[in-house]
Amino acid sequence: MDVDPLILTLRFDAASFERFDAMRRRYFPPARNMLPAHLTLFHKLPGERLPTIHRDLAALAAETQPLQLVAEGIRFLGYGSAYEIRCDALKVVRAQLAERWADDLSRQDASGFSPHVTIQNKAPAREAKALCADLKAAFSPFEAEGTGLLLWHYRGGPWELAGEYGFERRP
Repeated sequence: MDVDPLILTLRFDAASFERFDAMRRRYFPPARNMLPAHLTLFHKLPGERLPTIHRDLAALAAETQPLQLVAEGIRFLGYGSAYEIRCDALKVVRAQLAERWADDLSRQDASGFSPHVTIQNKAPAREAKALCADLKAAFSPFEAEGTGLLLWHYRGGPWELAGEYGFERRP
């Protein structure tokens, strides 16, 4: 049985993913950038619960339509920057899963949800502040689409895909 923690992220449409990932590749310190751009829904789910988590995600994705997201600003993270993402339907999906998995959530995952896509982190403070100011000055809101969920095994570095769950319900 696999006991490595699981991470759940939102899958983006191809064009939005490329936009987010290009910014991450451009600004994230290269030696620390082991992952593509992502929006984390849960940071640490128990790996030994993979079969149950898989069933829950498959059922939820079948009943969920693609999500309309708005990147509405730039958030300063202290040592980096992220796109702030607004989507009430995403918060509902996440809340449904949090309720279902309440007994298995880490303190971080139980404490709330503020959707964002990190494009820089773990950078020197001065560099991070300067980039955030530049990004805020040039920022214009834009739309993206959430097309499904991605479940990952945390292996101590790059993640390994454990499951992909496309949103199937059509409006």
